[in-house]
Amino acid sequence: MVVKGIIKSKVYFDSVSLMRIGSELSSMPGVEDVAMVMGTDENKSILKVSEMLLSEFSDSNGNDLLIGVKADSEEIVEKVLEKMESLLEALQKGDSSTTTFVPKSIDGALKVLPEANLAMISIAGKYAANEARKALNNNLHVMIFSDNVSIEDELSLKKLGKEKGLLVMGPDCGTAIINGVPLAFANRVRKGDIGVVGASGTGMQEVTSLISNFGGGVSQAIGTGGRDVKKEIGGVMFLEGLKALKNDKNTKIITLVSKPPHQDVIDKIALELKGCEKPVVALFLGANKEELSDFPAEICTTLEETAQKSVELSLQLSLARECEFSNEDVLRERGKKSSNQKYIRALFSGGTFCDETGILLRDSLTDLYGNHSGKSILPLENLLKSQKHTLIDLGEDDFTVGRPHPMIDFSLRNKRIIQEASDPECSVIILDVVLGYGAHPAPDAELVPIITKALSINPNLTVISYVVGTDADPQNRKQVISALQNAGSLIVSSNRAAALFALEIVK
Repeated sequence: MVVKGIIKSKVYFDSVSLMRIGSELSSMPGVEDVAMVMGTDENKSILKVSEMLLSEFSDSNGNDLLIGVKADSEEIVEKVLEKMESLLEALQKGDSSTTTFVPKSIDGALKVLPEANLAMISIAGKYAANEARKALNNNLHVMIFSDNVSIEDELSLKKLGKEKGLLVMGPDCGTAIINGVPLAFANRVRKGDIGVVGASGTGMQEVTSLISNFGGGVSQAIGTGGRDVKKEIGGVMFLEGLKALKNDKNTKIITLVSKPPHQDVIDKIALELKGCEKPVVALFLGANKEELSDFPAEICTTLEETAQKSVELSLQLSLARECEFSNEDVLRERGKKSSNQKYIRALFSGGTFCDETGILLRDSLTDLYGNHSGKSILPLENLLKSQKHTLIDLGEDDFTVGRPHPMIDFSLRNKRIIQEASDPECSVIILDVVLGYGAHPAPDAELVPIITKALSINPNLTVISYVVGTDADPQNRKQVISALQNAGSLIVSSNRAAALFALEIVK
């Protein structure tokens, strides 16, 4: 095996474009792996695990493009690098065959689309605040998908938005559905009378998808970004979103989704809800339910329960929910295990799923490790290597700086799946598979060969997957579920069910 790398200094390519080129090069015969990343410290750590951190990369920085190739021979490596040069050159030149004008500024975009009332910002975090401010000064609502925006800028932007009567969703806002239009990572759900405000993108995706799958519908889903409910921001946009739903004639039920807000923010939300004539369902994931006994809402403890209660209030009926796995299923999976297979390895693309799983497992399992801090969750010594029971959010900044989000780029998780399957102590792997707009267009094509390989390495392994989305999503949910089942994965419909199934197997 030959590993060779080159550096292109003072160039920049967006991570999605690099992912597409890298994927094309990796499919060439005789190629084991291709890495194309900007030279950040985080990306160097990832290259080290892949055994592609070459000595010539040591002095590189975030302005350098690092290209590593692992292949069967020098000749193949040279062919890969030659093709890579042509693909990068074509990317820099762009497609000259199109005559479509692509605006390069907010002012230019407004000339093309003067009736627009919302701008989505998805650029490097250090530039995002300035562009968001321009949008607000042009009287546009703003959704900031970008992360790595300072908390000072976030507070300043949200104060400006409140003054102007405009929503500022984000920074790091991954999901919204406004007037039926899915934005960023969002799903195609039924229209209905349930309005959602959420400081959790993937949490909103599961709740809105399950609402739709349970027969209900969504009027609006307003994301705020996770930091909004912290003390430093004070819930500025969570409260503005709540006010918008209170005044929305199409919203009859209000649903709140968040990790536990700061107590000051909880008090503000409670005050805003006093006298609200619409029923309210609230999930503050991980909060003490007893401490919320006076909060003016129906309090839930899981994403699945939140969706179910919202639909029951909307449709005025009771939804019967049966356990998705039987005792026979558990005994069958337990019976396959060797004496060494003891541990759950959960590999998430959604941070809320990671948190919820930790909450569901922490009272039953010791030795829980992960990259999310919380009660009974111990920090990993090395994020790239699991310890005992491990819950990893691959959407954290440690993994996404300089590369696409794991809902778009499966390469990092695919490598981690094989790594876990090769560990003789691994008993169960949990995977979230998130569908919808913005997510990978064909997750089954990515995961089926990886799951097949993992089960060939470790035939006694249990893989549990749940597909977040609806049958109206562009990826074809039924097809994805069928393909994953045929590859050997067990399928459940929610994060809660996946966590409890895994727990029963290893208990």
